[in-house]
Amino acid sequence: MALFLTQLMNGIGSGAVYASIALALVLVFRTTGILNFAQGEMALYSTYLVWFFTQRSVPVWIAILLAMIISFIGGAAIERILIRPVEQASPLVLVIVTIGMFLAINSIAQVQFGNDIKILPRAYPNKTWLPGGVQISSDTLVLVGVLLAECLILYLLLNRTRIGLAFRAVASNPESSRLVGVPVGRMLMLGWAMAAAIGALAGALVIAPVGLQGASMQEILVYSFAAAALGGFDSPLGAVVAGLIVGVAGTLTTQYLHAVHDIELVVPFGLILLVLLVRPSGLFGSRRVERV
Repeated sequence: MALFLTQLMNGIGSGAVYASIALALVLVFRTTGILNFAQGEMALYSTYLVWFFTQRSVPVWIAILLAMIISFIGGAAIERILIRPVEQASPLVLVIVTIGMFLAINSIAQVQFGNDIKILPRAYPNKTWLPGGVQISSDTLVLVGVLLAECLILYLLLNRTRIGLAFRAVASNPESSRLVGVPVGRMLMLGWAMAAAIGALAGALVIAPVGLQGASMQEILVYSFAAAALGGFDSPLGAVVAGLIVGVAGTLTTQYLHAVHDIELVVPFGLILLVLLVRPSGLFGSRRVERV
């Protein structure tokens, strides 16, 4: 039982990361209807910025904050410069654009910072507790705490502010929002900017224990896409719940099913396939009803 609970806690820690990236994916999709395949590489570049600042003797938390601010601005610039000119294009064009961003950002990061493994200093002490024989690490507690803080901030922003009201209006019906004077373009920029900042925070916290390199965020992005698909691409709540489900499912599967120990990605791909077959809108996603 202690082993099961230990793996459960590890899965929750991993799931908190997937939920954070899935939240970023949902924010972009809700406002623009785009699946941002470059979300992981945007977080990767932001994490390289954290490493860059820490090499200049900037304290870790301040380095993370600076990277989030730069990522916020960068996300808004990406929406304005790269996405807005093609936002009315076919879905295939948008997919190609985001995949191109994926390749470009990854290449730029490796050219600018090198492809050797970078070690980020920890933003908090590395501790482990063993209550009742169950191993609980500080990584798990911090990642879950950050996820809860993100959820609280997003809830207050989206439900208690005028900006949040405008953001939800654009996500629901951009055409009607334009008619009543909502600055739709700014709200779309805000969605990309917020997604980039969330990705920066998640990347900095999850990469620090394992080291930073060019492929660090790619596997995490796959799990996060599985979480977004499972929860529903238009549901922030679904992203959080499904992220935790994917994290726990992946950890328990690799622990108890040794046949898939070396092919862990079978879990997220299996979940994506299952959701698309059974409930394409996801567990919490809204179904569309169309007249024939």
